[in-house]
Amino acid sequence: MTKTIQTLTPTECQKLLAYICPVNYPGLMFPRTCRNLTMILLMLDAGLRVGELVQLRVSDLYLQGSPVTTLCVRAEISKTKVERNIPISYRLMNSIVVCEENCWRLPQHCGNGFAFKLCHKRNPITIRQVQRILARASLSAIGRKIHPHILRHTFATRLMAKTNIRVVQQLLGHKSITSTQIYTHPNSTDLREAINAI
Repeated sequence: MTKTIQTLTPTECQKLLAYICPVNYPGLMFPRTCRNLTMILLMLDAGLRVGELVQLRVSDLYLQGSPVTTLCVRAEISKTKVERNIPISYRLMNSIVVCEENCWRLPQHCGNGFAFKLCHKRNPITIRQVQRILARASLSAIGRKIHPHILRHTFATRLMAKTNIRVVQQLLGHKSITSTQIYTHPNSTDLREAINAI
């Protein structure tokens, strides 16, 4: 029996993002807020694995004075060791701009360092720390703890409703289409919408 994947509903996504960033991209934002919002959007809107996220460098996201429009997940940080390119959503692009203004200009971000660091330190954030940040935020925002991979599942599930499986496979960086096929199975929402459409 195929294990049902866990995803967030659109409402849960909105609640989570509103908890992380209570106001809509103000001119000045706390560095931690910018960092956390951009990390979550990279998993939710670009489908990054948490292991890829923590290895991103500033130049992967912001280059020559502008946010990238397509994120290149370098082969050396990709789980499958294959480079992939992911177009960036407008809200992620806005978050990258705010992150550059409020985080990457700080002294600890001088040079081409890691994009996401612990506040007031030069060390890159760890997978475990991202997991803790998301668990705390999701518990407060939607009443349950979630794991970073649920954001990737949500990204993939949303994509599957809009495009074909080959596109989803490429954007997720799956070597085998078998890995992508888990997103072709209907969930309870799909079943409910099918019945309501009768």
